Amino acid sequence: MVVIFKPVIPPASGTLSKKNILLKKILILVLVFGLSAVCSASPDSVTTYGFSLREAPKYQPGFTHFEYVNPDAPKGGTVTMSATGTFDNFHRFAQRGNAAYGSNLIYDRLMTPSRDEVDVYYPLIAEKVEYAKDHTWIIFYVDERARFQDGRPITAEDVVFSFNKFFTQGVSQFKTLYKDVDKVEAKGRLEARFTLKKPNLDLLHSLSTLRILPRHYWQDRDFREPALDVPLGSSMFTIDSYKMGQYVVYKRLKDYWATDLPVNKGRYNFDYIRFDYYKDQVVMLEAFKAGEFDFREELLPKQWATMYTGEAFDKGHIVRETIPHEIPQDMEAFVFNVQRELFKDPRVREALGYAMDFEWMNKHLFYDQYTRCRSYFQNTEYEAKGLPSKGELTVLEPVRDTVPQRLFKETYQPPKTDGTGNIRPQLRKALQLLKKAGWSIKDKKLTHEETGRVMAFELLIYKPSLERVVIPIKANLKRLGVDMTIRKVDISQFINRLRERDFDMISSRYRANAFPSTGLKIVWHTDFLDSTWNTAGVSDPAIDYLVEQIADHQTDKTALLNLGRALDRVLQFNFFVIPQWYNTEFKLAYWNRFSRPEKRPKYSNGFFDTWWIDTEKQSHLPRHKAVN
Repeated sequence: MVVIFKPVIPPASGTLSKKNILLKKILILVLVFGLSAVCSASPDSVTTYGFSLREAPKYQPGFTHFEYVNPDAPKGGTVTMSATGTFDNFHRFAQRGNAAYGSNLIYDRLMTPSRDEVDVYYPLIAEKVEYAKDHTWIIFYVDERARFQDGRPITAEDVVFSFNKFFTQGVSQFKTLYKDVDKVEAKGRLEARFTLKKPNLDLLHSLSTLRILPRHYWQDRDFREPALDVPLGSSMFTIDSYKMGQYVVYKRLKDYWATDLPVNKGRYNFDYIRFDYYKDQVVMLEAFKAGEFDFREELLPKQWATMYTGEAFDKGHIVRETIPHEIPQDMEAFVFNVQRELFKDPRVREALGYAMDFEWMNKHLFYDQYTRCRSYFQNTEYEAKGLPSKGELTVLEPVRDTVPQRLFKETYQPPKTDGTGNIRPQLRKALQLLKKAGWSIKDKKLTHEETGRVMAFELLIYKPSLERVVIPIKANLKRLGVDMTIRKVDISQFINRLRERDFDMISSRYRANAFPSTGLKIVWHTDFLDSTWNTAGVSDPAIDYLVEQIADHQTDKTALLNLGRALDRVLQFNFFVIPQWYNTEFKLAYWNRFSRPEKRPKYSNGFFDTWWIDTEKQSHLPRHKAVN
């Protein structure tokens, strides 16, 4: 069992019993020697309270709340936020349809992460875990207090059912990711055991994030299909009201069993969370300024620079602030579908990248607010810079002959211009690459010398705000003799075409990686070629090898550092994307009716997780904002 030490309170008389003196000495020893939150349950296993792969958990048994919350934050009121597009169901994990924003809030995980650590999990539904020292099995001990929203107890059978439901009827990524789970069984009412086919600590660790479904609700329902009724959940949130495609309101359940657990203390302080849907970014911003919703994180530089003005700002009713951060950044990019014949040659992909004049765009479109993306580990120590180190060369040696040879003697950097709009030098380089790939200009059209095919392709987007950004790229491509069609569709069409890989190029992102995790398999491995996560459609033996090695070395910091940087180099020099831009600041605007903790979580802006309604501030707002 996990040993939890608590301070010993002396008797009122000021004397201590022998028992209390002994306990006090034990406590002092714990403090002096820094006893870990991990102890052996048997010679062959470890039982732990906080579950981490690398660094020791920051929070030890007996902690009362995360450092970045106010444990005494008042609860109540309604917060209204915005969402883009539309929705047609409430089942976040269906294999088709467009689920309502926030519908993932309905189900709790076995354990929950802190927002100031990387992949460290703490007790929620599972009060502790026990795992084999040879990393072949893990047991999650369900908290006996855990309940579903209808009051029925959560048991080990529900954990087993949830895994099997996701595995058999969930998205294909889940089945591939957990293919090495050999057996899942309930060992008693509250003990769920997972046995692996081969040792894998990272796989055991990832099972902590399993969302728990009520078996009695889902056992006769098809998990693959969208849900039109409100699902029964396992979290503190349920759907209170909605109008399909227009808005959805989530209600915090006041009888939620885990409200006062350390991981929840001071969090989720609003009684109601409402998402209103908008189809146009400009209309959405005007609605915010009119008081239709409360909070906005601005992502468009032009709007931030020019449109956050007006009486509400002048009077202090709306707060506008910029908060620097060091959070790892997504690789925002125009992504090639490399399964298309046109884009199979990396020389073609590299050449088309020269048509994007980022320096001009940043100056004239983005108000110099952005930095060019160049890495899949942006803002982390795993970003590949300079030439490969000895350690990187060692891990690359088994695939040395199959990776782009340039990475051994060049530092990757996206094309750079002088910002004047004159990119003739860049276009000359592009034409040189295209000629080597068998293309040349004939009658002002870029034409393949053998097939006679004219280079033309479609860029698929769904955000109207992106159109003004891609028009200059389209113009530069035309100078190369390339015809790029901009196809704008709604979000539902975009998702369907993405799932079917029915696109030439899209504007998308590769999620930020704080470290190289096993999740990179889903994004880059050939086994996930049919997954929407493998957006570019990459199937490359060298990349397969590197992500497999990353999965096998999750607890080796030095190996992981070399593998992560090596993978970054290989991805960079394969030119699967045309990198876009990123920003290392939160640009936040919100109606002045909130307060928040003094300390912000390291990996989040904290909203709406840790903020609360400040009734005194709210009383000074116009009536339409003071009544929520």
